[in-house]
Amino acid sequence: MNNRIKRYSRIKYALAIVEFVYLLLILVLFQFSGLAIQLRIKVSSIFGNQFFLIFFYCLLLFSLYFILNLPLEFYRSYAVEHRFGLTKEKFPHWIADKIKEFLVGFIILIILVEGFFFFLRYYPDNWWWISSLFWIFFSVILAKVFPVLIIPLFFKYKKITDEELRRRILNLADRMGIKILEVYQIDFSKKTAKANAALVGLGKSKRVVLTDTLQGNFSPDEIEVILAHEFAHFRLRHLIKMLILNAALILFIFYILFKSAGLIFSRFNLNLTDIAGLGVWIFCFAVLQACLVPLLNWISRNMERDADYLAIKFIRLKEAFISMMNKLSQQNLVERNPSRWIKIIFFDHPPVQERIALAENYFQGVPVSD
Repeated sequence: MNNRIKRYSRIKYALAIVEFVYLLLILVLFQFSGLAIQLRIKVSSIFGNQFFLIFFYCLLLFSLYFILNLPLEFYRSYAVEHRFGLTKEKFPHWIADKIKEFLVGFIILIILVEGFFFFLRYYPDNWWWISSLFWIFFSVILAKVFPVLIIPLFFKYKKITDEELRRRILNLADRMGIKILEVYQIDFSKKTAKANAALVGLGKSKRVVLTDTLQGNFSPDEIEVILAHEFAHFRLRHLIKMLILNAALILFIFYILFKSAGLIFSRFNLNLTDIAGLGVWIFCFAVLQACLVPLLNWISRNMERDADYLAIKFIRLKEAFISMMNKLSQQNLVERNPSRWIKIIFFDHPPVQERIALAENYFQGVPVSD
């Protein structure tokens, strides 16, 4: 099992790097080949209106990337998952999901890009912070509608039929001061053998979601431990903290772009508001965002550790916590004890070995800082 997990993990790490480099390569070739300018000329000859120009330019560019990336995506999310026995999904269903992802991704992209270029045109000295506020506001709205509009596109919701488990979850939420709409199950097994549970949504849309792969393979105690961890995030206000952190990072990225964009775009003989420069904007944003990944992962790992600690203190189910971690590692093929650099670059959760050690230390009375 350990060798299988290591092989799977190494493939996933390598593919993540390859996909990122491949995206940058596509953007570089698109820009330096002159295709970006040619595409803008072609689209602008049909659509003079800026809104439609940006819309169809983005549609063509996004479609081009989707097609070029499809073989790599097929290998990553279909071939590899079948090879390691993590899915039995048929190809027609897989490609249908990819088309849905394309449509959802394009809707999100076009809203952000239309807003970005609008602020760029009409607020040339202040676009960086106005665009940041717009993106932040949109991300909050997206988090609110995600469980209501997006999840149902890929999975079917149904209320869990295990009334005893539902009662335990609602009681746990009440004891931890979390108000939830309902407890649902989604049909994860038709796409993957991996297991998960989450507290999704904001405000009145907040709900517990269990995958059927979790409910079928984990005991009620283990499920309660998982949800105690999820509820701990809300109790510790991690969602608010992450929203503030992401807002600060978006502001930082846009400020860096604001200061450097003039020099960068002059090398391409492009105006900042020229849609033909979209590939340059995406390239710069992607590189800056990638540079911040180690910091974001470190912050996320600390939040996850704090949520583990609070969950352990609250429900005090040591054996359930440890067995749950072991099961998740085996079922999801998650590396238990990665190398330092793998942890820094790829892990936004503490490795399983560290999480188990935290539980063991707590119950042995070893001091753990809050």
